[in-house]
Amino acid sequence: MPRAMTPLVLAVGVVALSFAAILIRLTSAPAVTVAAWRMALAALVLVPWAWPRRAQLTPRGIRLAILAGAFLAVHFVLWIASLRLTTVASSVALVTTNPIFVGLLSLVLGERPSPGLWQGIVLSVAGGLLIGWGDLALGREALLGNLLALLGAVAASAYLLVGRRARLHGTLLPYVTMGYGAAAVLLLGASAASGAFLPPGGEWRWIVLLALGPQLLGHTSLNWALRRLPAAAVAVAILGEPVGATLWAYLVFGEGPGPVQGVGIALVLLGTFRALRAVRL
Repeated sequence: MPRAMTPLVLAVGVVALSFAAILIRLTSAPAVTVAAWRMALAALVLVPWAWPRRAQLTPRGIRLAILAGAFLAVHFVLWIASLRLTTVASSVALVTTNPIFVGLLSLVLGERPSPGLWQGIVLSVAGGLLIGWGDLALGREALLGNLLALLGAVAASAYLLVGRRARLHGTLLPYVTMGYGAAAVLLLGASAASGAFLPPGGEWRWIVLLALGPQLLGHTSLNWALRRLPAAAVAVAILGEPVGATLWAYLVFGEGPGPVQGVGIALVLLGTFRALRAVRL
């Protein structure tokens, strides 16, 4: 594929991702059920292409892919639950702060954060406080939703860190399929234990769209672009997701951020962008 097509593929992936929050809000099934079938359907679609390449993932790569899948499962449950409680704009802005948490988690690995990372953290914390302050009018549930979105960002950060190591032990398609599959198995087990294994009949259309659009088209496009662009460039592009999600939320639900939340979201995006310039994902 011509090099000029890379930005286009990346843009298509980000647009697909921006619809995830809207599709989730259109469902009424429990968060774990939506997450389980989103991952299960995505993994099933990939299996025919990944199976002939299964030998390209080492035993260590398999273990790391399973661990990454566990973190991905936690991420989706927390984020989907967040969207049930707070606004789309607040949830998506907070859940995309994962580059900051990648930097903080690097402390555990003995890496010293740069001044740019700390600047990004300060800006994003200030933005998060403003989002929380603006969401006070929506009640305590909105604040809980904001907290769940942040915890979802932490889980996504762990997924990225483990995935970075896993890619040293195998190629992309077997790794992604194994990770999605592991997440699906864990989530399906959790949904069965909760008594909500299957979503209502009318929910399937939204979950199928989630699997085909944001999961397969969105995430696959980002992973494809990572082979051709620096990780930081791809991560910066992902910042378009909260912008797009906020626009779709306004058009579909008439839900727009207030002035305080708007300033807070802008600070979170600015802080995340600043952190991305200091963190290599």
